[in-house]
Amino acid sequence: MQYGLLLVATFALAQQPAEPLGPGDHKRVITVDDAKRRHYIHVPPKYDPKEPAAVVLVLHGAMMDGKMMETFTGLTETADKHNFIAVYPNGTGPGGILLTWNAGAFPGDLNSKKVDDVKYLGKVLDDVESAFKVNKKRVYVAGLSNGAMMSYRLASEMSDRIAAIAPVAGTMAIEKYEPKRPVPVVHFHGTKDALVPYKGLALKKDAKGMYKFLSVDDTIKACVKANGCEDKAAETEIEAKEDKLKVTRKVYGKCKTDAEVVLYTVEGGCHTWPGMTMSPAFLGLSTKNIDANEVMWQFFTKHALK
Repeated sequence: MQYGLLLVATFALAQQPAEPLGPGDHKRVITVDDAKRRHYIHVPPKYDPKEPAAVVLVLHGAMMDGKMMETFTGLTETADKHNFIAVYPNGTGPGGILLTWNAGAFPGDLNSKKVDDVKYLGKVLDDVESAFKVNKKRVYVAGLSNGAMMSYRLASEMSDRIAAIAPVAGTMAIEKYEPKRPVPVVHFHGTKDALVPYKGLALKKDAKGMYKFLSVDDTIKACVKANGCEDKAAETEIEAKEDKLKVTRKVYGKCKTDAEVVLYTVEGGCHTWPGMTMSPAFLGLSTKNIDANEVMWQFFTKHALK
């Protein structure tokens, strides 16, 4: 009899809803295609479970992980300031921080497992939406390098869930960019980027072909075409207040559904995150004449799913 009561009590406890999550940092583990994968969710102090919150997926570069990306970008502090949820997923790889995203042609032989990262990141969003009150019309993606490449793949293949993207120091690595709806884009790139060159790069793959990084110009052209924008951009120069690196902004307007495409070019800038100077020295110069976090957030606030 006592054993039966214990079973009933255990079953009743199992049926109770989990304690709702609140502000702070949360480590989450989900299983996708038989693989356990981690992501980290930062919820700002002013999060109100009664009010739907915007979400920004933050995708790390190659040979990094989500926690490193959090430090590299400072986006957690920006999330606290503007009251959005920041999510730091992890790619796959041999272990530790040696992780990459399957963004298309890249990472090639760096990761022989051709995992479905589009599926995985969709499941990450499902997990965030199950744990928090999310404004599904305001889900955005920011990415660095290989993560920027992955942001373009998400825009192309998951445009029904992604309102806008902000790639930094990474161009398209997919063969075709064909989002089902125009996706607003704000792109940041340095002209002296040695890892993802501004003018593009072709890496020898085998006797049959090459791995290619599209140039910034070709990447932006693909976005302009997909969004139905005017070919000619309105160009302005950002006043240099913090350092000598010249920053120009090109805005391609009159797009379908106002899905503008914006390019920030840092003359002499390298494989870095504008506004942050704690990057490893070998990555080269960064600028503080613009703050990528603030610029992309203001861009995001202008664009939501219809």
